[in-house]
Amino acid sequence: MSSWLLRGLAMTVVHVIARVLLGVAVVNAPLHTTVWKTIAIAAVVLVALVWGGIDGMADARANPDPDDYDDLTVRWLQAGLLAGVLAGIIGWILGRFVFAGIGEANLFVEIVAGGSFTALLVFAPAFVGAAIGRFLVRRDQRKGESNDDDWSVHPDRDPEHAAS
Repeated sequence: MSSWLLRGLAMTVVHVIARVLLGVAVVNAPLHTTVWKTIAIAAVVLVALVWGGIDGMADARANPDPDDYDDLTVRWLQAGLLAGVLAGIIGWILGRFVFAGIGEANLFVEIVAGGSFTALLVFAPAFVGAAIGRFLVRRDQRKGESNDDDWSVHPDRDPEHAAS
């Protein structure tokens, strides 16, 4: 199974669970809709952010040279698009035939608008997480290196190191 496929299916499950729980919460406590929506979106974003961070850290550890990094951008974009389309279809089916309160949009709107939003909810945080994960690993790797090649040190310009 491709890594983007695994990520896309897992994020589809996360999004569908968040959407079902959101529907149940909104039906049972309609006055707190904004809070429930914020929690549902935050859950999807947090999972993508953490997973993207783990991917970035693993990639930076496997490839010490940044030129050799894997293309996590495309991997997470594919995962986000898959999650968007599948979550839109599943959400439409659940809203139409199983649960009331999780949406009344037609299938085209669910796939296009909902899928686009879901793709962004998956892709953007995962991209940021991968960048942060790579940064943290690179920072740890640089701590062990010597500072002989520090371009910011200019002993000839520093008054206390200048030749008298």
